[in-house]
Amino acid sequence: MFGSLGISEMNRRVRRKCAKGAQKLDLSTNPETEDADYLKLNEDGFVDWTRLPDDTVLQLFTHLNYRDRANLSSTCKSWRSLGSSSCLWQSLDLRAHKCDWGIMNSLASRCANLEKLRFRGADNADSLINLRAKNLIELSGDYCRKLTDSTLAVIVARHKLLESLQLGPDFCERVSSDAIIAIAFCCPKLRKLRLSGIRDVNGEAINALAAHCPNLTDIGFIDCLKIDEVALGKVNSVRFLSVAGTTNIKWDLVGENWSKLPNLKGLDVSRTDVSRNIIVRFFLPLKGLKVLCAFNCPSLEEDTTVFTKTNCEGKMLLTFFNDTFKELSLMFPNAKDREREIFMDWRSESKKKDENLDEIMSWVEWILSHSLLRIAESNPHGLDQFWLTQGADLLLNLMQSFQEDVQERAATGLATFVVIDDENANVDVGRAEAVMKGGGIQLLLGLARSWKEGLQSEATKAIANLSVNPAFAKAVAAGGGITILAGLARSMNRLVAEEAAGGLWNLSVGEEHKGAIAEAGGIKALVDLIFKWPRGGDGVLERAAGALANLAADDKCSMEVATVGGINALVTLARKCKHEGVQEQAARALANLAAHGDSNTNNAAVGQEAGALEALVLLIRSQHDTVRQEAAGALWNLSFDDRNREGIALAGGVEALVALAHSCSNASPSLQERAAGALWGLSVSEANSIAIGREGGVAPLIALARSQTEDVHETAAGALWNLAFNPGNALRIVEDGGVPALIHLCSSSLSKMARFMAALALAYMFDGRMDEYALVGSSAEGGSKSVGLERARRMALKHIETFVLTFADPQAFSAAALSSAPAPLAQVIESARILEAGHLRCSGAEIGRFVSMLRNQSPVLKACAAFALLQFTVPGGRHAPHHVNLLQVSGAPRVLRAAAAAASAPLEAKIFARIVLRNLEHHQIDSAA
Repeated sequence: MFGSLGISEMNRRVRRKCAKGAQKLDLSTNPETEDADYLKLNEDGFVDWTRLPDDTVLQLFTHLNYRDRANLSSTCKSWRSLGSSSCLWQSLDLRAHKCDWGIMNSLASRCANLEKLRFRGADNADSLINLRAKNLIELSGDYCRKLTDSTLAVIVARHKLLESLQLGPDFCERVSSDAIIAIAFCCPKLRKLRLSGIRDVNGEAINALAAHCPNLTDIGFIDCLKIDEVALGKVNSVRFLSVAGTTNIKWDLVGENWSKLPNLKGLDVSRTDVSRNIIVRFFLPLKGLKVLCAFNCPSLEEDTTVFTKTNCEGKMLLTFFNDTFKELSLMFPNAKDREREIFMDWRSESKKKDENLDEIMSWVEWILSHSLLRIAESNPHGLDQFWLTQGADLLLNLMQSFQEDVQERAATGLATFVVIDDENANVDVGRAEAVMKGGGIQLLLGLARSWKEGLQSEATKAIANLSVNPAFAKAVAAGGGITILAGLARSMNRLVAEEAAGGLWNLSVGEEHKGAIAEAGGIKALVDLIFKWPRGGDGVLERAAGALANLAADDKCSMEVATVGGINALVTLARKCKHEGVQEQAARALANLAAHGDSNTNNAAVGQEAGALEALVLLIRSQHDTVRQEAAGALWNLSFDDRNREGIALAGGVEALVALAHSCSNASPSLQERAAGALWGLSVSEANSIAIGREGGVAPLIALARSQTEDVHETAAGALWNLAFNPGNALRIVEDGGVPALIHLCSSSLSKMARFMAALALAYMFDGRMDEYALVGSSAEGGSKSVGLERARRMALKHIETFVLTFADPQAFSAAALSSAPAPLAQVIESARILEAGHLRCSGAEIGRFVSMLRNQSPVLKACAAFALLQFTVPGGRHAPHHVNLLQVSGAPRVLRAAAAAASAPLEAKIFARIVLRNLEHHQIDSAA
C-alpha cells in the first residue's frame, strides 16, 4: 500500500490534467504545475509515470514507508536506481518487522550510509550484524529483555561511529556491566547512552565510559537495580543524567560525589526514594544545575514547604506539586502569560539556534515523555488533579515534539493514562475531556496520517483507547477518524493494522458509527485482516473479530459482513485459532450474524458454512467461560433455523450443551442463560427434545429454573416447556423435582414470560398424556407414583388457575360477558396480553395440543389453553398469521365456538375463546384484503 499523502495527491492532479488533455488544451502553458509536460498520455492513453523528473520521484519516495518505498522502486529500472539513493536510507525503523539474516543482507546494499536505526527484540538485534551499516550514528532498541552481552558487544564492535545508543524502556535483563565496558572501548564518539533495567552497573564499567568516551554528555541508567554512585561522580563530561526508577541508591554517596560534577545541567531522580534533605543539601546548591526532575518521589511529596523560591532560585524543579509549565518558563524571558505555549514558542524560535536552550529542552522533552509514560503505566492513586491540570497538556505538547521517540511515547502515554481499569476497559471521563479540550483529537489524527509507522501505531492506540468514551468517539468520527482508521486497517504493518482494528472495535460500539465504518470500507478491511494474518497475530485477529461482532449486530452491516466473506473468515477463526480472546470474539460475531431472524439469510448461511456448527460445538467444551458463553449464544441463535437445529444435533450439540448446563451452576448468569437458551432452541425439535431428556438435560434445567436471575429462569422455563411436550420428559421433570420449581416460577417470577411458559409446561405435564408412563414398574411402585402424581397435579392446576386469573380483569370480564361488542373484548385483550409471547412460534402439533385441551374435562386446562391461543393469535404478533393458519387447518374454530358456548366452562375460558375466534376472523379479513 502506498503512503496516502504522495499517491492520493498525485492521482487527483493527474485526473484533472488528463481531462484537460482530452479537450486539446496546451498543458505546457498551464502554470498549475511544472511537471505537466511529463504527465501527458502516451500512445496507449496512459500516463507514463517513468517520465517524471528524478527530484519529483525522490520527493514521492520520501512520503512512503520503507516497505512501499522498496516495492515502488522495483517497478522499473530507473526507479530502482532512485529508490536506492542513500538520501532515502539514512534512517530505518525495523520495529514492526521480523528481520532475519537474509533480509538484513538484502537491505545492506541500500544502507551503506545509514545513520539512524531503530529495532525491536533480540532476534532483530542478532541479525543487525549483517546490515553492515558502518556509518551508523544512532541505534535505538526496545523489547530487549533477551538481548545478551555477546550480541551487544558484537553490534557495537561493528558500529564504532555510534554517538547515541538507547535500549529500553523495558528491562535489559541479560545485559551486564561487561557489555557496557565493550561499548566504552568500541564507541569513543559516544555522546548519549541510555540503558534500562540493568541489574548492576559497576564501577569498572562506568570508569571505562569516563576514560574512553570523552564526549559522553547524556547518561541514563533507568530502572536499574544497582549503580556505582562514586564512579558515576567521576564522569566529568556528563551534562544530563537520569537514574529514574533505579533502586538501592546510596544517597549519601550520591550527594558527596555528584555534587562535584562540573558540567551537570539536568538531573532526573524520578520514581526513586530520594529525600528532601539530599536535594536541599547537595543538588539545589549546584550552580550549573538547571533542571531537577523528581516526579513520583513519595518522600518529597509528603512535605513540599521546604522547597521555597529562595533555595530553588535559578533551578527548575519538576515535580507533581509544581506547575511544570511555569517552572520551565524561567528559561523564556518573554513567557509571561504564555507558560502553556513555551514548548511551541521554543520550537518556533529554534531557528535562532540557542544551542544551550535547545540541548536542555530536548532533554526535558525526552525525560518528561519517559517519566509520564512510566507513571501512567503504574497508575498510582491520587494523581487525578495532576493529570487534569497539567499532565494531559504536557503529553499533548510532547506529541508535537521534533523528536519522533518523544512523540511516540507521548501518544502512548495518552493511550495509557486515560484507562483506569484495563480489565474492563474503563476510561476516565475527566481525563478524556482534558485531552479533547487540549486539541488532542486533531493532534492524534494528524500523527495517524503520518507515513511513519511508529507514529501511526501509537497515535492509533491512543485514538482506540480514548474512543471508549462516547463523546470522544463522536468527535473522532466528526474529524474524519473513521476513514483514517479504515485506511490504517489495510496497512501491511501488523502493529498499525492491529491498533486500527482496535479503534474500529471501540468506535463500532456506538450505533451511530456502524454505518460510517461500512461506508469507509472498514468491514472489508477487517475481514481482510483475518486472512492477512491467520497465524501469529492474535492481537489483530481478536480486534478484527471484535469489531466485526459489533458491526454484525446491525442488520445492514451484518449483510455486508457476509457479502465480503466475513462468515468464512470468522468460521475459520473459530475452527483453527486457539487464542481465547479470538475464539470469544469469533463466536460472538457469528452469534450476532445469526441474530437477525427473518430480516436476512445470514442465520442459514452461517449454518451452511463448512465446519461452522462443529466448531461452535467444540468451543462449548472450552476451558474458558467467556468462550463457552459466546459459543452457546451462537448456537442459540442458529437453532431458530430448522436445518441448523438438526445440524447442531448431528455435530454433538445436544451432549455438549447438556454437559454445559450441568457444569455452569456456579458460572455467570450470562453463561447460564445462554446454555439454557441453546437447549430451549434445540428442543423445538421433538427428536432433539427426547435426546436432551435421554442425555440427562432435565435436572440441570430445573436447577437453572430455580435461579434468582430473571433472564436465566426465563430461558430455563422455555426449555422445560418444550421438553414437557414429550410425556417421557414430562415424567422426568416430575421425578427430578421440577414441579415445585415450575410452580414457584408460575407464581413468583417477575417475568411474565417465565410465568407463562412455566404454566404451559405444567399444563402439558398434567393434561393426561403422561399417565401411561407413570404406571410403568411394580404395582406398589405404580400406586405410589399415582398418588404422588395426583398430588402434584392438584398443586399444578391450582397455580395454573391462579396465574390465568391474574390476567382476568373482573370489570372487563363482566362487560365482555354482557356484550358482544368489540370494545369490551379489546379491554380484556389489553389486560391479558403478554407482548413478549408474540415472539413464540408453535408447531402444528403444539397448536393441536392446545385445541385438545379445550375439550379437556379440567376447566383450568380449558382456560389455560384459551389463554395461550389468545397470546399466539393477537393481531400484530410476529407469528400470529402462522398460528392462525394452523388453527384453521386443524378445525379449531368449531372447538373454540363450543368452548365459548359451553355452560360448564369457566367464564375466563369462554371470554378467551371468543377473543381467539375474533382474532381468526380479523386475520381472515386481512388476508382477503
